Amino acid sequence: MIIAQITDTHVKPEGRLAFRRVDTSEHLTRAVRHLLALDPRPDVVLATGDLVDAGLPEEYRRLRALLAPLTMPVYLIPGNHDERDALRAAFADHAYLPREGFLHYVVEGWPVRLVGLDTIVPGRPGGLMCLERLAWLDARLTEAPERPTLLFMHHPPFRTGIRHMDVLGLDNAEAMRDVVRRHPQVESVICGHLHRPIQVRWAGTVASTAPSTAHQVALDLRADGPAEFVMEPPACQLHVWTPGVGLVSHTSFIGAFDGPHPFFDKSGPID
Repeated sequence: MIIAQITDTHVKPEGRLAFRRVDTSEHLTRAVRHLLALDPRPDVVLATGDLVDAGLPEEYRRLRALLAPLTMPVYLIPGNHDERDALRAAFADHAYLPREGFLHYVVEGWPVRLVGLDTIVPGRPGGLMCLERLAWLDARLTEAPERPTLLFMHHPPFRTGIRHMDVLGLDNAEAMRDVVRRHPQVESVICGHLHRPIQVRWAGTVASTAPSTAHQVALDLRADGPAEFVMEPPACQLHVWTPGVGLVSHTSFIGAFDGPHPFFDKSGPID
């Protein structure tokens, strides 16, 4: 099973650029083409929040149109830039989305069980796993202790060292860690929000964030580092499940690059 992850697409209304310079919709168009060109293609696509920039209905209509060429199932969760009801309305035919309350859900029927988590708090850039959300997660994990499971969410439950992003992190992450630690079937916890590929050993499993399909947060580990972004290559993550191996994650850069070039010709290794 190949699980593609895209994140922080930040789609804006037509004609608007993010930060007056980033055409996020064009970047998402390229990301969709990239996913469709992969061989083999991913089985599913997970979009881990900040799908649009301001939670506007017109942004979700544009997001829907940009994702429409994808031939595989797409599963959405909100980030702090999203608005639950507008997302629900625009994707009303996505039957996995709850009609009310938190946008938590479980996707069955694949070799890996997919559990989507809603971490947002309206009006706040940071996230929260409150007692109600943790109880829901614990109950879902208890249902299928033998099934390999992937959790996907927007806010990462760990500190990254990028301070201006860490202060916008996930509240009650320690309590979530305690829940996940009780369920060793959790193969990985994949997140967005950071606009960077970051990995950590967490709660007996691996937690990670993915790069954006558009702009990236600058890698600045100074305690007083400013909030800045860079136009490093956009990318997606490919999480590959193989029985007996588990979940292996790759970063797949989006764009036109020189190559591929062979390591060998008919006579052997190329000098």
